[in-house]
Amino acid sequence: MTSERRLRLFITARVVVTILFLASTIVLKLQDPEALDNTHFRGIVQLMVLSCVFSAVSLALVGRLQWRRSLSRLQVVWDILFVTMLLILTDGIASPYSFLYLLAIMSAGMLISRRDALYTAALCVILYGAMVDMQYYGMLSGLGLTPDAAHERGEVVVFYTLFLHLVGFVLAALASGYLSERAQVSEDALRISEVNYEELRCLHSTIVEHLESGLLTVTTAGGIRVFNPYLQRLTGLSQEEAYNRSLASLFPDLALNGAALVRPRRGEFSYRSASGDSRTIGYTTTPYRDTQGETAGQIVTLKDLTELKQMEQALKRSDRLAALGELSARMAHEIRNPLAAISGSVQLLTAQGGLPDQESRLLAIVTRESERLNGLITDFLAYARPRPPRLENVDLRQMLLDLRELLAADQRFRTVQIELVGPPMFLIRADRGQLHQVLLNLLHNAAEAMPEGGTVTVEMAREGDDGGSSATARIMVADQGCGIDDETMRHLFEPFWTTKTTGSGLGLATVYRIIEGHGGTIRVSRPRTGGTLVVVRLPMTEAES
Repeated sequence: MTSERRLRLFITARVVVTILFLASTIVLKLQDPEALDNTHFRGIVQLMVLSCVFSAVSLALVGRLQWRRSLSRLQVVWDILFVTMLLILTDGIASPYSFLYLLAIMSAGMLISRRDALYTAALCVILYGAMVDMQYYGMLSGLGLTPDAAHERGEVVVFYTLFLHLVGFVLAALASGYLSERAQVSEDALRISEVNYEELRCLHSTIVEHLESGLLTVTTAGGIRVFNPYLQRLTGLSQEEAYNRSLASLFPDLALNGAALVRPRRGEFSYRSASGDSRTIGYTTTPYRDTQGETAGQIVTLKDLTELKQMEQALKRSDRLAALGELSARMAHEIRNPLAAISGSVQLLTAQGGLPDQESRLLAIVTRESERLNGLITDFLAYARPRPPRLENVDLRQMLLDLRELLAADQRFRTVQIELVGPPMFLIRADRGQLHQVLLNLLHNAAEAMPEGGTVTVEMAREGDDGGSSATARIMVADQGCGIDDETMRHLFEPFWTTKTTGSGLGLATVYRIIEGHGGTIRVSRPRTGGTLVVVRLPMTEAES
């Protein structure tokens, strides 16, 4: 309790006691008019009223004055004077209210210090002793305090009374001072402890709120308690919505029960986020205990590993494709040489003429297939050993407008519309030919995914710093087709993997190598609304603006 609160409590208690004492005095006067003469009764009433007024003024000044210690001393002085006047008005040594001095001494010890309590005890002894002596010798008869009560007790009893009051006042001062100091030490320790706990609470909240991973706590019954902002963004649920919700209903593949509650676990599971994307979530669980040492639940940390898994797959794919490309490029050169000899020999035989129709048809088939095989080898060499991009400023929107006009004559785009979203001019630095190949391939795939027709939306936007080197160009190609199944999603960008009846399976693999050569990234996802979304990000520089 602070010193201000103690002082307020002390003054309020004095007001209550004064009012009760005033009420009891009035009741006594009404029941027994002879118990108090009118002069003493009026004096007591006036003293009580004055005490209430003084207390009210003091109470009003507590929160406004800076010198609260001086105000506390003033309260103690008033109490001593109040008790002394009350004793004079109630027959001095015969008054039963001398114990009120003890309350004044204890108040000094509790409000100020042990030394002030001893000073107060000394002052009470002086005032009480002076009053008793002056009463004994008839020096207070003018105030209505006769010496009869003192004379009836005799000198020995008077001295004994003074001695007992002296001992009682000193003991009260020592006890109240000691208790006050102990209480102050306890309050200081409690205040420090409260500050420490508040700091720990704030630190705990800050850590939990700013963790770059999910953190939740689960009771033994499976109810969620703590649910940090990372998980709120992942699931789309607030702390209030997730509180006490079953963990199994939120993460069906993360069931914690039985033995899972008493030992740590770690692993991964699949989860479809609030945006509809399929995510790979890694988790670690640790049991925590209550104050009795019993298992109270689990602390679960969650981390979205989707991007990390994609990076791992991309790295493995790059390593695998680099080795495959190096080996295949050498094999392609070795295949091309005999293929050229075969093709040349067939052409010489055809040029001589005079061959039967059956043999001419067979030679035509050999020539056609040789040309197809040569084209396939050419495409594969372009994939295996792509030339470094020759960067230049390219208006992406104008390139897409040209492609839209070019593809208008393609039968695949007869019922397919190409919608462009973005600024009227969107400059990026890229290899014009390679970027054209990328966009053409993506648009072809989107159209083939919508045999019944639909709309292909191409959105262009800038991400990151305004004008800074860390900015990226984002190109999103979205169709309204049937989407991609899990098997195809696992084999995307792999050479010679295709679900089409025709084609070499090098289209997306070549796109991947081109984007990689530009220092960009390409991601394919299945939105909740259906279809397929391809997101290409290319680095931008200040020179593009």
